[in-house]
Amino acid sequence: MNAYRTILFEEIEPGVGLVTLNRPKHLNAISGLMLDEFNELFAVLSKDDATRVLVVTGAGRGFCSGANLDDSMIHGDTRTFSDPAQFLDKVQERFAALTLGLRRIPQPVIAAINGVAAGGGFSMAMASDVRVATPEASFIASFANLGLTGGELGSSYFLPRLIGVARSSEILLTGRTVKADEAERIGLINRVVPAESLIEAALSYARPMLTKDGGALKLTKRVLDQNIDAPSLEAAVNLENRNQALMVFSGGFFKLIQPFFKGAAGD
Repeated sequence: MNAYRTILFEEIEPGVGLVTLNRPKHLNAISGLMLDEFNELFAVLSKDDATRVLVVTGAGRGFCSGANLDDSMIHGDTRTFSDPAQFLDKVQERFAALTLGLRRIPQPVIAAINGVAAGGGFSMAMASDVRVATPEASFIASFANLGLTGGELGSSYFLPRLIGVARSSEILLTGRTVKADEAERIGLINRVVPAESLIEAALSYARPMLTKDGGALKLTKRVLDQNIDAPSLEAAVNLENRNQALMVFSGGFFKLIQPFFKGAAGD
């Protein structure tokens, strides 16, 4: 893959890619260049059958502190920050593409959260499929603290679906810090593990996924995204039926059920 300046990408095990946000001096704040490099990575991953699962973590003592506010201060007097339409196009939609990209790539995404996940970093963690964190991790919906709404990069979509509306309302409206132990208790993350075990914990989720058909992983990720908003049970089941028909005739299904037939023959 291409060399990046703000992120690192490597294959840590066959089929498992690890992307590390690599601006540790800035707590891995999201810069314009980082957005561009993530877009490049997503374009590669969308066509990469060899990478089956993606793990996302941060370098240093933080996962991601959100948007690089220095960029806002430096460019605050430009046309971008004087015209709402320009801001929407040049800034807001560029940042939003980060979480949309995490959902659009076919690979399941496991967030290995090694420290603060604030603002856009919080949304990145929520946009992942599985989340493991160290005891030092914390989660901050910092948008309201900066004079913005609590809805940013999908936060108002992801958070209620993870922990319910009541808790989400309180967290988004107050902008308070959620520590790792609370995050695990309320279902925001899957597990808290020691810092030295963080990547291994992420791999403990990735390895069973690698034994599954690639198409099955992709369609499972998609059906979870779509059916959480299904207008009815019938609509949800119709999508499931279509996916199952596709997988039955993909070639892997009949091979994988052979051991069951052999076992039944011996009864």
